Amino acid sequence: MKKIYYILATAVTTVLFAACTKDLNTLPLNPTDTTSETAYTAQEDSYLSGLAKIYFQFVSNDLTDLQLSDGGASELIRAYWSLNEVSTDAAKCAWNGDAWVAAVNTNTWSDANNDASYAVYVRTMQGVTFVNEFLRQTTDSKLSDRGCSEAVKASVAAMRAEARFLRAYFYWMAMDVFGAVPFTTEDSPFGAVNPEQATRAEVFQYIVDELTDLASDGSALPAARTNYPRADKGSALGLLARVYLNAEVYSGTPMWAEAKATCDRIFSMGYDVASNYADVFRGDNGQNPDVLKEMLWAVDYNADNTQTYGGTTLLTFAAIASDDVTDSSHLNGVNGGWGGMRVPYDYVEKYFRVSGQDYGTGEYTITDKRGQFFYINGRSEVIEDLSKFLEGWSCFKYNNIPHDKTAEQFNETAKIKGFSDIDFPMIRLGEIILIYAEACMHTNNASAALPYLKKLSDRAGVAAPTEITQDFLVAERARELMWEGHRRTDLIRFGLYNSSSFLWPWKGNSMLGQGFDSHLNIFAVPASELGSNPNLKQNPGYGKQQ
Repeated sequence: MKKIYYILATAVTTVLFAACTKDLNTLPLNPTDTTSETAYTAQEDSYLSGLAKIYFQFVSNDLTDLQLSDGGASELIRAYWSLNEVSTDAAKCAWNGDAWVAAVNTNTWSDANNDASYAVYVRTMQGVTFVNEFLRQTTDSKLSDRGCSEAVKASVAAMRAEARFLRAYFYWMAMDVFGAVPFTTEDSPFGAVNPEQATRAEVFQYIVDELTDLASDGSALPAARTNYPRADKGSALGLLARVYLNAEVYSGTPMWAEAKATCDRIFSMGYDVASNYADVFRGDNGQNPDVLKEMLWAVDYNADNTQTYGGTTLLTFAAIASDDVTDSSHLNGVNGGWGGMRVPYDYVEKYFRVSGQDYGTGEYTITDKRGQFFYINGRSEVIEDLSKFLEGWSCFKYNNIPHDKTAEQFNETAKIKGFSDIDFPMIRLGEIILIYAEACMHTNNASAALPYLKKLSDRAGVAAPTEITQDFLVAERARELMWEGHRRTDLIRFGLYNSSSFLWPWKGNSMLGQGFDSHLNIFAVPASELGSNPNLKQNPGYGKQQ
């Protein structure tokens, strides 16, 4: 059932887990308090509720134990997206009053508090802790002691595999942003013990090993395309392909053959690209069969049950100005505009070859269908002041209106919502095709990828490529994966992120753009974490080195 895990999560958040990550390793003094030891029963629903809490970590606004003032900004998908898009050529944020924005806009962060990176750190590490506790509570001996039936044990085995996938995803996000991170599993010492810090290469190898096992024939993880929006073997292979894609950055050793082979396995699982690119990001994408064939894993957003100010709510509301919303014109199916995120014109011009733009009428000419989401009425091309939202191009790629309704029809028949119904595509086939193309380029087998790339170009209405180069991949990933949270990681892999030869507006705190030091390719470990765990060391280039 599509919405079950978030509905359950809201009911069990305060029951199954303590708020503080350190307290998760202790039991309360009051014997009447509910803990994970007593919340699990012989019934399957109690374990589904525990799994729900882990999934809910991606969309949680709970500020308990987070030293932030804005719950919406603390959501994991929103925080990770902000680091990976706003710090690049793909997006700039107008909310310079928010603590993280100015530094991320201009690539000038330090080891001082950064709300976005702090949220990623704490949410991912909490997520790992939740998984570890779930796995401790679902061993065969625990299930037998509680009198669980064989049917419940079989269901819990699949849930355990899902939890392990989610832990691998949390570790991937943390490794991608911070490099070395604290490392624990369900087998780590139980109690108030400070975890050791694993190197990036060690975490990389752990993720590879976990995902390889989860995607194997003997794994209890559900078969591909059977568990939406929860994780399955297609999800595990999708993340594995992404990790292999960035293997040289993460471990120092490229693994292009492994990336290619993983994509080949995914292609055999029955996935296909959706017929209409725009539908992948519409309000009913989680119910649209044509879109579901492209999704390897998504996070479910629901305007009634997932009322968070992150994720796709951010990507609809923050992309529109309040003046753009009127009683008769809800341009992307939401009832307000936050005036925050927009795309620099340079990005649009460089990758979509736009022409004929008229800021009075809002019209422009573009061939690539992936560039038909921009809104320019009343906008301007040059971002002279980062705090002025109308400088730059608005992007309505995420549209809360269902795919089979026009804005007028939706406005007449539906209650315009204050939150998003759009599921966020964590891994989809469009990304896998581009991973395959890059792997084929590096293994001198580009011809094998061209038929797959043609699927993307045909859908976009543009000519198919006849060769694969890095310049093509930089541009094609900019078009196909725009605002999906990949850009920073891509530019680092291509050697362009901090480079003085690849510029964008406000890069390195220069309006025209300039390079910056390579230590900013990863973020600083939050000071609060360094202070509480003497086993942690700060990343090179930040503050006093140990």
